[in-house]
Amino acid sequence: MGRRRRFFIISIIVVSAVIALIVWLQRPKPVAVELTRVEVGEVQRTVTNTRAGTLRACRRAKLSPSFGGQIANLPVHEGDQVKKGQILFEIWNDDLQAQVELARSEKLATQARAKEACIQADVAKREAKRLTQLRKQKLASEESTDQAIGLAKARRASCDAAKATIQVSESKLAVAIAALERTRLIAPFDGTIAEVNGELGEYVTPSPIGIPTPPAIDLIDASCLYVTAPIDEVDAPEIKAGMTARISLDAFSKEYFKGQVRRVAPYVLDVEKQARTVDVEVDFLSEKDNANMLPGYTADVEVIIDSRQNSLRIPSEALLEGNRVYIYDTDSSSIYEASIEIGLSNWKFTEVKSGLESDQQIVLSIDREGVEDGALVKIDKPNNK
Repeated sequence: MGRRRRFFIISIIVVSAVIALIVWLQRPKPVAVELTRVEVGEVQRTVTNTRAGTLRACRRAKLSPSFGGQIANLPVHEGDQVKKGQILFEIWNDDLQAQVELARSEKLATQARAKEACIQADVAKREAKRLTQLRKQKLASEESTDQAIGLAKARRASCDAAKATIQVSESKLAVAIAALERTRLIAPFDGTIAEVNGELGEYVTPSPIGIPTPPAIDLIDASCLYVTAPIDEVDAPEIKAGMTARISLDAFSKEYFKGQVRRVAPYVLDVEKQARTVDVEVDFLSEKDNANMLPGYTADVEVIIDSRQNSLRIPSEALLEGNRVYIYDTDSSSIYEASIEIGLSNWKFTEVKSGLESDQQIVLSIDREGVEDGALVKIDKPNNK
């Protein structure tokens, strides 16, 4: 009997151990999650662009000649720094230069003739005055005196006509110079040559009506830059000139730059297969931010519509649909779902009005498999941001 009893007891212990092992092996495995703490800080409501924006130069001139001709002078190259008033491009213009010189010569000749006519007018005036005095003394005849006075008036009229002719010759010279200047492209401001389309000796023609062609010279002033970005038409009415904004660029992925809205376009863009948008222009608040940037960079803007200090906040990525979060229970190492009331929100932070308390831990990695109400968890990477 003793042996049977011992065998029975041992069997029960073995079976119990096996059952316990099976239960232990079938227990739910903890899900690795990232946690973050509820904190107090600033929360902003922002509006962002719907598509990528572009960094643009405040001044950019795409220059082309007003008529066709052969390139006779091309003193600049792509990348050159140029000054305002510098010649960038010149079409063959020897004939127009000759017309300018002819007009200058005609002006000089007209001035000489006018000087001659005016000297003669002065001589005739003095002669008329002398004869008038002699006439009073009855030493000159009335006829000769009248002739002298008439001649003096005629000479004066000739002088006035010659002076008017000078103005005509000056106008002709201005016309000739203007025609000559049309063959030259002059830098309208200090800048950098971004593009040159043409080579010395090539023939260039202006763009036909309605058919755009590349500019002969593309001049950019990169000392002043701004961002233009499309904003959804639904968000556009809230944006006003002067609002604060944040600028980010793909080329400077870890930096944000302070900006200010300079202009909101007064019309809506309706581009096929795209949402209707309104272009917003944003200036950099500091000129130093422009130092190493190039026009054409991809850029994004966040316009700050509203801001609140010392608000309870959570990372926006921890928020589930329906304004729900998973709260971590330290006693049971599990998580449970809770509804919260939210206020201001942006891509980074969301304001919590009720439902959470400061320093509570919530799940940040809400998209991981197995993360659900009541799940056992283990902390994968504590996050205290």
